Amino acid sequence: MSVKLALLKSGETIIADIKELISEEKICGYLFKDPHVLTLTESIYLAEQAEDDSVGVTFTPWIMFTNDKEIPVRPDWMVTIVEPAKEIKKLYEEKVNGTDSEVSFTEE
Repeated sequence: MSVKLALLKSGETIIADIKELISEEKICGYLFKDPHVLTLTESIYLAEQAEDDSVGVTFTPWIMFTNDKEIPVRPDWMVTIVEPAKEIKKLYEEKVNGTDSEVSFTEE
């Protein structure tokens, strides 16, 4: 699986198995497999815990009302594609394989 984070023009951060769609040696689009919106959730801490750098993340299916697992995306909607942090990639893979959708991620 080639899991990547894509920032779209809409401002959404999508995590998916992303593949390039190529025609005549040019990228004509991208294919997102199992796309989810990656959302940060604020954690509420007591004053003495305020130094904790952890944040919550939630994975929500990108297009809620479809059974399609693969969704083509036009290249002009992409701002950038980057490699996700190891922890985020692992959590996403667990999510698409059937585990919980809300987890905590701590930066070191």
